[in-house]
Amino acid sequence: MKKCRKTVLLTGPGNWRAEVVIRNYGREDFAGMIELQRACFPPPFPSELWWNEQQLLNHVTLFPEGALCAEADGKLVGSITGLIVQMKEVDLEHSWAEVTDSGYIRNHDPSGNTLYVVDIAVHPDYRKLGIGKWLLQTMYETVVLLGLERLVGGGRMSGYHKYARRMSPEAYLDAVVRGELDDPVISFLLRSGRLPVGVARDYLEDEESCNCAVIMEWRNPFY
Repeated sequence: MKKCRKTVLLTGPGNWRAEVVIRNYGREDFAGMIELQRACFPPPFPSELWWNEQQLLNHVTLFPEGALCAEADGKLVGSITGLIVQMKEVDLEHSWAEVTDSGYIRNHDPSGNTLYVVDIAVHPDYRKLGIGKWLLQTMYETVVLLGLERLVGGGRMSGYHKYARRMSPEAYLDAVVRGELDDPVISFLLRSGRLPVGVARDYLEDEESCNCAVIMEWRNPFY
């Protein structure tokens, strides 16, 4: 395993400045990772979908290159986790549980061609500072270094519940892509270089997204 460690200087509102370290997370970070999940995904998001220690142990054991976190002010403020799968074409007929082994990634395939993002999270107090973009950029670099074809993942449509009575999830996605609506997750992923493939229904138990997600792709330009 080639360990990842990079330090970036970020600035925010007021006089906030901090060095943010992007690195692989390890066993010593499990408590901080679980606490980060609690902060990032409060109810109505199901608490049973927060990380548990066995999932985290699998992440750092089966695919440590895909287990990344961001550390600032002496605490974990962000994370991104992935696994490798074989995917000839990006399809919309899968759920989060199916493709990630419910977050346990026991189906990680080192000979696969696609890095699939299991989860990305940034602490609410540290959002809009660029941490999420740095985490994704680092995962793009992992795709290139491993010679993979693409990065894929399902983005929560966390703002869709406000519009579900008057538009389909596909129409909502179109409006977000055109810039007519802003979705906290999908708009961020678009700004970070991900391109939508389409909407997957019944992707994840998520009240805010009405269980829908946007499957989004980033292709390795060097593949």
